Amino acid sequence: MTVTGNQPPPLTGADALHTDQRTGAAPPRFLDQPLLGVVSMAAFTLNEQGRINHWNNAATELFGAGPLQAAGRSPASLLRLPQEHRGAFEPEVFGHVWCGACMVPRADDGRPAEVGWWVYPVEPDGDPGARNVRVLALAADLRRLREDGPGLAMDDVLVAAPDGDARRAAGARLLRVEPVLAPPAEPPGDGHPEGPLDRRLAELLPAVGAAATDAIVSRVLAHGRPAVSLSITVRLPVVPHAGDMPRALRIRPRAINPPRPAADRDHSEKGAPGADENETLTFLSEAGQQIGGSLDHLQAARTLAEVLVPRLADFAAVELLEGVAADSAQPAADLDETVTMRRVAVAHNDEPGLWDRLVPEGEVLLPARDTPFVRAMRTGRPVHVPRVDAEYAAGLSASFGGRDMRPLFTGRDLLIVPLIARGRVLGTFKLLRKPDRPGFDDLDLAMVDELARRAALCVDNGRLYRREVQVAQELQRSMLPADPPEVPGARVHYRYRPAGQAAQVGGDWFDAFPLPGRRLGIVVGDVMGHGLTSAAIMGQMRTAVRTLAVEDMRPDLLLRQLDALARRLGEGYVATCLYAVYDPVARCCSFANAGHVPPVLVSESGESRVLPVPAGLPIGVGGEPFETTEIPVEDGSRLVLCTDGLVERRGRDIDEGLEELRGLLAGPARPLGATCDALLGALATTAPADDIAIVAVGLDGIPKDDVAVWELEPEPSMVPRTRAQVAFKLAEWQLEAVADTFQLLVSELITNALLHGAGSIVLRLIRGDALLCEVYDDGQDMPHLCHADATAESGRGLQLVSHLAAAWGTHRTDGGKVVWFEHRLPQVTGPPPAGGR
Repeated sequence: MTVTGNQPPPLTGADALHTDQRTGAAPPRFLDQPLLGVVSMAAFTLNEQGRINHWNNAATELFGAGPLQAAGRSPASLLRLPQEHRGAFEPEVFGHVWCGACMVPRADDGRPAEVGWWVYPVEPDGDPGARNVRVLALAADLRRLREDGPGLAMDDVLVAAPDGDARRAAGARLLRVEPVLAPPAEPPGDGHPEGPLDRRLAELLPAVGAAATDAIVSRVLAHGRPAVSLSITVRLPVVPHAGDMPRALRIRPRAINPPRPAADRDHSEKGAPGADENETLTFLSEAGQQIGGSLDHLQAARTLAEVLVPRLADFAAVELLEGVAADSAQPAADLDETVTMRRVAVAHNDEPGLWDRLVPEGEVLLPARDTPFVRAMRTGRPVHVPRVDAEYAAGLSASFGGRDMRPLFTGRDLLIVPLIARGRVLGTFKLLRKPDRPGFDDLDLAMVDELARRAALCVDNGRLYRREVQVAQELQRSMLPADPPEVPGARVHYRYRPAGQAAQVGGDWFDAFPLPGRRLGIVVGDVMGHGLTSAAIMGQMRTAVRTLAVEDMRPDLLLRQLDALARRLGEGYVATCLYAVYDPVARCCSFANAGHVPPVLVSESGESRVLPVPAGLPIGVGGEPFETTEIPVEDGSRLVLCTDGLVERRGRDIDEGLEELRGLLAGPARPLGATCDALLGALATTAPADDIAIVAVGLDGIPKDDVAVWELEPEPSMVPRTRAQVAFKLAEWQLEAVADTFQLLVSELITNALLHGAGSIVLRLIRGDALLCEVYDDGQDMPHLCHADATAESGRGLQLVSHLAAAWGTHRTDGGKVVWFEHRLPQVTGPPPAGGR
């Protein structure tokens, strides 16, 4: 049997608060037994500057900081409070009571403490002592309550004792402890706080004088008494039914509830709200599930309005702060004359469309500061008007820009409830009951308060969730390539489709980038997991691949370096990756794989095959070497790389998906963009379970007539001879306009290779969108740009290359190094020369 304390018990105990039947409001009861609680309460107060000016012994025990360490500091700096809860302790923005829970690291050892909070505003008045107390914060150790027992009792029947053995003997176990506020007690007749609860609360306050203490206690208790909501499991013995209850197990009520008035009995018999407590609990449970069933904050607000009508009201409208509704900013901490709101939901049980003109959804509102709507948000408490008369209705109409709202408000019971989550106001919702319906009673108000608390959390959670998703998606979009590169000899097309669920922002990445020698680097990868962390790791992986690719290392060496980097960064850096390099001059592709889906190659004739690339282990696992596989390709071929989201399905082997992909790619060539779209249409759903990335590359190759290669003997006479050969080739390519400058730069690179290099020297020219010159030698010393003095006889060669060339660089090869530069071609208006692109 599970017993859930839906009505919270008050908190009592040493250095604590306590209440009983002698206070203004009776404690909650279960099976006609009073239910009381005991818990140690930490207490501290803040002055007008938001600094701690009182700190009791229980606060030292809970937070690990003594009174001297706490005095004069702000709670945020001392307790390292979460950012979203700091506003509850800032007097300049504080306007309502806040009740909640959060993890707070202890000041002495950093161990996290799970703290339940009851934080009260104390409005200043004429008493100097009271003005020195601006905020009263009460706190309790929730973990201690669950694990050590709060000492709960039902009158003289012990349910959960502080001693663990007694608790186990009783068969009771606490499942959940949540701080809440019990309804405010009725004030004593003489206007001064009396009773044990008041006296205990007064003992937690600093010595500010009896009059100031009474004033502070009265204002604090008017906001609601500190309480906890509990879920308890109890082992309940059972016996066979024999027609009556065994005498030993009969419950003798300690008090008999007074009979209800006849009007209430008639009201209950008609099934009015609040007549059946079981029905009430069922309604709250179902309504809470419906409100929390969506991660969209606007949908949660609409559901709130729908569940309130007609169960609790005949008309309901939810209005959120504009920043909350638009999800453009953190909820405002202070509400001034510039506050704007938006009506996001309206529900009623009148004829459809009756109130659409007066209260349209989506309308932006500018409520005046003295309206009950703003007053509810500023005080954090509902505003209840039992019957709206004509004069009051006219005043409400004025707050809506002069629109005549009197038909909606006049004669009705009005309730305006603030939506508050994590110490910040999100908006309000207003409820109206028709004149022929009884007004809101205490049970109705309690139900509305509970729904407001749940709905505010759902709205705020939806808003935060949407912000997180937007950040993750924006991060992912910023790290993925925008447009494919334009490189000679190849055409690249991308397609990307994110996962159907917004929370599944993943770590799929793809990229294509030019490499030295007119080659093309292609990479497709998939970081394990989803969410913001995976997107961030994906960005780091992509950046690392680009950085390593500039070094022009073999694909297997690049993956080895990437794997070592991932293992240094942390255990969570695990990803599959396929890296390919296409050489349009040599007409071959080199591949290295780290546990990724193999690529598909389609020949010019339309034959497709899954390339036999070694699988390898994912990046970040380590322990096994990677392999480079080189495959010759013919001009006109197509290469398709993808992530597993395209071919992997639940209940189907991935090889079957690859075979289906291969079959779709076979056949006559189509434009690459159309090919990618056809793959998405055939293999992907509109809301895939995982991200999908596709990279399609047309392997066109560079015509042989656009490439010239010379193997040079390392001797001084080769320099003028090479200049002549280059001039002849430029004339053949009809590029005489750049011949002088180009020959000068070629001479500088060849001379450097002759003087500072080693072994044989190879010169290669490639004509494309620019004229590329590459000089290979076997030396290991990399040239670098240096500053030559005015009297220096050397050292100006690379300065000249850097000044005259469009770009230049150097990189290592397996046997030596390459120094290269690019020279812009003159703009031509006629047809391209023979053999050109």
